[in-house]
Amino acid sequence: MSSVEDTTAPAHPALDSHELYFNRELSWTHFNDRVLQLAEDPGVPLLERVKFCAIWTSNLDEFFMIRVAGLHDQVDAGLSDPKLDGRTPAETLAAIGANVRGQLARVQSCLRAELWPALAEHDVRVVPLSEVSGKAREAIEDRYRREIYPVLTPLAVGLGRPFPYISNLSLSLAVQVRDPHTHHEVFARVKVPKEMLPRFVPVQDAAHPGHVFVALEEIIADHIEDLFPGMEIVDHGFFRVTRDADFDVSDEADDLLQAIEQELRRRRFGEAVRLEVNAGISPLLREQLTGALGLTEDQVYDVDGPLDLTDLWQLVKLPGMRELRDRSWTPVTQPRLQDDDGERADMFAEIRRGDVLVHHPYDSFNTSVERFVEQAVNDPDVLAIKQTVYRTSDDTPLIPALIRATERGKQAVCLVELKARFDERANIIWARELEEAGVHVVYGHPSLKTHAKAILIVRREGDGVRHYVHVGTGNYHPNTARLYTDFGLFTCDESIGNDVADMFNFLTGFARPRRYRRSLVAPSGLRDGIVERIEQTIAAHEDGQPTRIQMKMNSLVDPACIRALYRASQAGVPIDINTRGICCLRPGVPGVSETIRVISVLGRFLEHSRIYAFHRGDETEVLIGSADLMQRNLDSRVELVVPVLDETLRGDILDTMERCLADDTGAWELHEDGTWARRPAGEPGRSVQHELMIGHAARAQEGRGAGDP
Repeated sequence: MSSVEDTTAPAHPALDSHELYFNRELSWTHFNDRVLQLAEDPGVPLLERVKFCAIWTSNLDEFFMIRVAGLHDQVDAGLSDPKLDGRTPAETLAAIGANVRGQLARVQSCLRAELWPALAEHDVRVVPLSEVSGKAREAIEDRYRREIYPVLTPLAVGLGRPFPYISNLSLSLAVQVRDPHTHHEVFARVKVPKEMLPRFVPVQDAAHPGHVFVALEEIIADHIEDLFPGMEIVDHGFFRVTRDADFDVSDEADDLLQAIEQELRRRRFGEAVRLEVNAGISPLLREQLTGALGLTEDQVYDVDGPLDLTDLWQLVKLPGMRELRDRSWTPVTQPRLQDDDGERADMFAEIRRGDVLVHHPYDSFNTSVERFVEQAVNDPDVLAIKQTVYRTSDDTPLIPALIRATERGKQAVCLVELKARFDERANIIWARELEEAGVHVVYGHPSLKTHAKAILIVRREGDGVRHYVHVGTGNYHPNTARLYTDFGLFTCDESIGNDVADMFNFLTGFARPRRYRRSLVAPSGLRDGIVERIEQTIAAHEDGQPTRIQMKMNSLVDPACIRALYRASQAGVPIDINTRGICCLRPGVPGVSETIRVISVLGRFLEHSRIYAFHRGDETEVLIGSADLMQRNLDSRVELVVPVLDETLRGDILDTMERCLADDTGAWELHEDGTWARRPAGEPGRSVQHELMIGHAARAQEGRGAGDP
């Protein structure tokens, strides 16, 4: 009997199949793992490694306060439906716990075995109190009596004394106290007051030259008897609580400002979601803490070393020791915005000559964005200034500039996003100050976050007006502009200007969003616009044209966009994705995503820009803006993405994309199995951030002519 050859093509999974997607939360833990790898990397300057330990910790704190808290809410509500990757919320929590515990052991091991000894070689030490003696010990005793003891408040639990409220992320001592007469034992809590005192107390010790510190909690523990006179201290330990810090504001909230303030007060009292304890804490103290906080054992994390490594910033900020840090970098002025023979550059004139692109932190925020607003305030022909504020700093000059604009008779509009997570309180303060000065302050819609980054200047010219626009990928925050990589586009293109004006009118008025001319705006059409461009690229490829898709963002999660990218890969389109953090797309799956490459670049600056580039034959379309490809950004936020129309500026952006793809110093590649592999450094190694610093410095040195359109 002859056999018949089976020519049936192998079956590929459906594009909505669980096996084609990585878990969003676990992908985030892999991102934080990459941050930890920088702390473990001996090629990174020593104090920068210490900095990455602090960043790893603060990242994890926010992750538990928001994402893990949300998963616990789902479990408590009885939700068991599988997520994108097929895991239930309970299964996701278990996997998160395993990942975090492994990383926690590594970060403490890195500190003990590498960072503490290396710091000691440079005369920076955090020593046990037992190693301090003589006059140095006397100085600590004196400081304890004068500064530490007066601010300590022991809180015992007993009859009429309920378990005290433990504030979010506070460091505390758990103490078991016994009455020697009645033998009655009680639990007590002592908060470590590191909000008002340094976590690492400096010590002048002749036996240890240089910078010497003792942990504040260790000093308190050594004097714990002082807080319970006449009692016996049975045991003590250290602990830290993380609470649910997310909140929702009702769509029906009439006064958004008041609603946000109320929710901020409630945030302090959110449910506990994590308990960190020192390794070796007694079973009794552990049981009392978990029971009182309503936690289960899988929510307890044992820490074999100091708790709360965010306080390592105190060591990172020590003066001097330049050899232990990255080489300093001062942002330069974009050539076209440089002063000419003592005359300050006229930004409006430059923008009329052609669009201007800035790339922070390589280009200065001060001599571009801040100067743009400053010139608008001082220009008598400027009629209106409108700006979005998502996150900004206490010392930003942009907000006072809007106040001055109002005082000079201009219409100033500030759209303040009160729901910018963890910046709500600062934004409320700015909003009130702006309102008192007469600035038109708009808080947006309760159900939408305004995440767009835009400034609109309306200027009278001739017998009409012209719109000057800045659209960025990052916040109007002068401090983070020195730390985050973000692009900003200055343009007076009529279509883009009208789009931004329409967006502001939609946000400040009462109207349905209209169809925009050149821009993509969420939630009304950004996802559709991205998917449409992917489909156009597929069609061009099928017509035999050379094609390519390049994307750079913080996170790629949205299923519809991922499915579109899978279809493009199945058609044969080469796709390069550079995502700093989360990626739910699975690359390299035969028949589904073989043409997709995913990388992640981390370094001294936080990669933050969002770029979407589509190559179709002789046409290249490049868009930049505020949006990541996540459901929350595309459905629940106001986001703005605009095209870069100037060919030279598109080339600058694409050059940055190619440098990212060629990076072998701080780049990882995502494999089909979900692992991220760090690229081995070449000879010489390539770093996109280092290359851009060199390039921008050289371009600025060459002067104004180098940037002519």
